[in-house]
Amino acid sequence: MGVGVFLLVRRGKGDFLMETTWIQVFIILVYIGVLFGISWYVKRRAAGSSENYVLAGRKLTTPLIMVSIVGLAVGGASTIGVAEQAYKVGLSAGWYTAAWGIGAIVMGLTVAKKYRRLNITTIPELLERYYDKKGAVAGIFCQVLVQLVVMSLQFVAGGAILSALMPTIFTPLTGMLVSAVVFIGITVIGGMWSASQSNVLNVTLQYIGITVAAFLILAAAGGIDVVAIQAPTIHSLDFVSGVGPMTIVTWIVVLITVNLSLQAIIQISLGAKDVHTARKGFIVGGLVMLPVGFIAAFLGVIAAEMYPDISATTALPKLIMSLNPWIAGVTLASLWAADVSTACNLLLSAATLYSHDIHKRFIEPDMSDAKYMRVTRISVVLLGLLTLGGALTISGIIATLMAGLSLMAAFGVIVLMTMYAPKYCAKEAAFYTIIASIVVLVAWMFVPAVRILPHVIYAEWIVCGGMFLGISALSHHSIAVEDLEEEKKRVTVPAQH
Repeated sequence: MGVGVFLLVRRGKGDFLMETTWIQVFIILVYIGVLFGISWYVKRRAAGSSENYVLAGRKLTTPLIMVSIVGLAVGGASTIGVAEQAYKVGLSAGWYTAAWGIGAIVMGLTVAKKYRRLNITTIPELLERYYDKKGAVAGIFCQVLVQLVVMSLQFVAGGAILSALMPTIFTPLTGMLVSAVVFIGITVIGGMWSASQSNVLNVTLQYIGITVAAFLILAAAGGIDVVAIQAPTIHSLDFVSGVGPMTIVTWIVVLITVNLSLQAIIQISLGAKDVHTARKGFIVGGLVMLPVGFIAAFLGVIAAEMYPDISATTALPKLIMSLNPWIAGVTLASLWAADVSTACNLLLSAATLYSHDIHKRFIEPDMSDAKYMRVTRISVVLLGLLTLGGALTISGIIATLMAGLSLMAAFGVIVLMTMYAPKYCAKEAAFYTIIASIVVLVAWMFVPAVRILPHVIYAEWIVCGGMFLGISALSHHSIAVEDLEEEKKRVTVPAQH
């Protein structure tokens, strides 16, 4: 261990602990205040119609699309989760966040414009428009389930950050509870406008904070040569060997799939002011994401040298707390705020799925727009509390995430076929493809004999692709290709105000 790092760690102990803690308390309280202030400021923009609340009135600009997708992707899993894995396997864990970036770029180059042209609100709406009701219902179930799993991970990461930031005040559990209050509160107040505008601050400070922290910690450790000598394993600073090329490819496949089909991501593209803005926002956002995971992974490697016996989940927060208390406070607060931004998008999209595709469709079809907004806000609160309960049972962040996100393969198949080969799509295909994805995941989890492929995502793509094509080949009920082509030709540009 480098002498400089050891001195920094010692400085954070003993008599200095109380001073450090109250500095962190002040910083986090200010940050919470600013986030709520932004939400109240944009509340008037979210008022007036449900579209303003759930899609920002379809007026998001390229920078707001960019920070929204970065804020969604670079949250707890892409920072705390990456450092957790790097603590165990080394620098190659950074490919997880890079895979998010690659997925966003692919989304921008392929279907971001096409989604925006369809002028829909949710993925199940697309399923019901071009397929059938039971396909839409299955789609609602899977989309909500996956987003609640991902949402639960944000509570885990938020609790880890706050408990490291203020260890004498928060445990991981109480940190989760405070995170829940902020996640839910900001989303309830301003919807998509809150999430997008807050992300301008969150993403800027997060990138500045983690970069400055990395330079300071590296300098304190004695430089890259010292870190390399003291690395826990021979793979610690290797860009590939730690997790292995197969895992890296799997992350890329999973996250391309997710970017093409997860409601929280699609909802960002649907909020763009026009099709070109949607495309550019995702491409720029993907490029911005590429390096940050490797910075978090590098810090996870250093944490493994400094703290060989701590919980891996707390690796990054604990390392950053070894810095000057003001720098540490701002950096961890920005990481926590990035977790907030991810959670807000996920909560809003899950609530939109309920209010738009369940409540409005099956319970109260003729409800007013004002009632629709109230139902969405209530859904934010209830779903937030539900996912908080789920967070208490989760351990490995990235492993849990990968399993849940594999269900998106079914939607990836359906979306790509609908967008690019509608003549070969049957109305019944969506439902059976989604059911097949659930069966594959359940079998993978409980029947070890079926695990003949490196990861469940490959089984999902093979089975879902085969199911969709097989049903379409046997069925005589094709989707309405003419209607789809007409929608795709129409470029929706909102009126200028």
